[in-house]
Amino acid sequence: MPYVDPDPENWAIFKALPRDTPMHMLNLVRYRDRAEYPQGHPSATLGWSGERAYREYIERLLPFLAGLGAGLSWDGTFECVVTGPKPFEWDKVFVMRFPDSRAFFAMITAPEYKADIVPHRTAAVLDSRLVRYGGA
Repeated sequence: MPYVDPDPENWAIFKALPRDTPMHMLNLVRYRDRAEYPQGHPSATLGWSGERAYREYIERLLPFLAGLGAGLSWDGTFECVVTGPKPFEWDKVFVMRFPDSRAFFAMITAPEYKADIVPHRTAAVLDSRLVRYGGA
């Protein structure tokens, strides 16, 4: 079953966690073959791959996050599976850091994020996991 957005139960657990401590978000992403923008979106006619649309999301996201004191903590290039099933099912794996969950909530509720940034993620992502870890 693919996941793109949180389900209500997981979202409630996330919201109940402390909001004033540093956190990291592990991102596991599988791209769509072709990005699926809503009709009328400026990028809908570009014919982008899911990977290209996700790259657009990250390029717009990082400067926005910097203004919240958040950013990319780790991003790597897949090389091989050492322990676990092959093939590796995730196209992109990275970790974002946030000074606290208030910064995360500020991100997802910002009109700029909703209108100009997240549509690229939605168009790009076939399946994902977003996992919170605490600590600096």
